[in-house]
Amino acid sequence: MNQTPQKNRNAMSIIAIVIGLVMAYIIPFLVQTSLERVLVHLSAHIKAGNPAFSSGLPMFDLFYSAWRALIFVGGAGLIVISQEIRKGSDWTFPLALSLFALPSIGGFFMFLPYVSWVPGFPLPMIISFIGLSGYWAFIFLHHGTKAQKWTRFAALTFIGMLTTHAFTIGIGAQRTMATRPGHPFYPDFTWWLFRWAGEVNWVAVIFLFMAIPLLAMGKRRGWWMAVISSIAILMINVPTQFIRTKTLDYFYGALLAIGVLIFTLVPYFKKQLLEDKSPEV
Repeated sequence: MNQTPQKNRNAMSIIAIVIGLVMAYIIPFLVQTSLERVLVHLSAHIKAGNPAFSSGLPMFDLFYSAWRALIFVGGAGLIVISQEIRKGSDWTFPLALSLFALPSIGGFFMFLPYVSWVPGFPLPMIISFIGLSGYWAFIFLHHGTKAQKWTRFAALTFIGMLTTHAFTIGIGAQRTMATRPGHPFYPDFTWWLFRWAGEVNWVAVIFLFMAIPLLAMGKRRGWWMAVISSIAILMINVPTQFIRTKTLDYFYGALLAIGVLIFTLVPYFKKQLLEDKSPEV
C-alpha cells in the first residue's frame, strides 16, 4: 500500500467508508426482504406438493441471518480501517478484500432460490455487486503493473465465485440429507456420496476464503490454498456429477475450479500473482 499513490489511497479510503456504511445499514434490510420472499415462496412450493423442500425453511432462515451478521461486521471493519488505508498500511489491502468478499459471496448464495422458485427481481444480486464494486476497485487502485492487476482480478474473482458455489453446494446437500428417504439411514451409496461431496465443498470454502487475502499479498501460502481447494473440488465434483446427474451443479463447480487453476497454475499468471519473493515464516 505504501507504493500506491496517495490519491488512490484517498479514493480507497472513501470507498471503504461508503461501502462499509451500506453493508452495515442498507444491506441488512435487503437481506431481510430477500429472506421473507424466499420463505413465502418456498412455503408455497412445499404446499404445492414438494415436501422434500421443507428442510429449506430453517436452513435459509439460519444462513441468510448469519450472512447478514457477517456482512454487518465486515462493513464496520471497513469503516474502522479506512484511515489506515489512507495512510498506506500494508495489512489493510488484504483485509479490505476479505471484507468486500463477504457481501459478494453471501449475496450470490442468497441469489440461489431466485433461480428456482422465487419470482421477481433478485435483490441479492444488488448485495453481491455492492461488495464486488469495492473488491474490484481495490484491485485496480492498488499498486502493480497492468498484468498483475488483471491477473489478480481474474484469479481473485474466480476464487470468490468458486467459494460461493462450493458453499451453496454444501447447503444443497444438507437440505436434501435432512429429508432423505429412510432418514436417519442412507438408502444407498449415492445418498452418502451427496453428503460427502457437500462437506468436502464446505471444507474447501474455508481454504478458498483464506486464500483471498494471502494471494492478494502475493503469498505462496495463498496460492497453495487456492490450488489445493480447487483440485479437491474437482476430485469430488466430477465423479459426483456422473453418479448424480439430476442437475449440472457439480459440473458448474468443476468449471469454476478449472478457472481458478488456469489463473494460478499457468506459469505466466503464477508469476504475476506471486510478486512477494520474501521467505514466508
